[in-house]
Amino acid sequence: MKKIALIYAANSDKTALVAKKIQKELGDAVEIVSVENAWQNDFEAYDHLIVGASTWFDGELPTYWDELLPELRTLQLKGKKVAIFGLGDQAKYPDNFVDGMGILADVFEEDGATLIGFTSTEGYKFNKSRALRGNQWCGLVIDLDNQAELTDKRVREWCKEIIK
Repeated sequence: MKKIALIYAANSDKTALVAKKIQKELGDAVEIVSVENAWQNDFEAYDHLIVGASTWFDGELPTYWDELLPELRTLQLKGKKVAIFGLGDQAKYPDNFVDGMGILADVFEEDGATLIGFTSTEGYKFNKSRALRGNQWCGLVIDLDNQAELTDKRVREWCKEIIK
């Protein structure tokens, strides 16, 4: 069985909640690693990566992801599949909705990883986002502030897609 790391910044209870929902959907193959405790070999040792972050302030990554960015930029991930999930508030931050997810996507793409799990923007109301790739999100987008009732369905459908 392929080893899958689910790496996320735990400085948000909401991100932790979504990470646990993803782990529940995917089962025992997924090992949760807090980004606060992650090292370069954690990213390179697993067959597949699921990474997640909320967007803070005006489109920034949470502290631990932000501090790890220089190290992330040195990874060799050619051929590795990476799925990304991001949290944001489309009503309060429509001009940088889930930008943190887009920042992570940029870094992993630069490292040679193959991004998987793109999703539709249908049902979201925002002005712009760094997480867009064409007319799709570069991963799973969750807005617990405005669309909490859609979270379980979105997680379930996304997990089915990324394990294909």
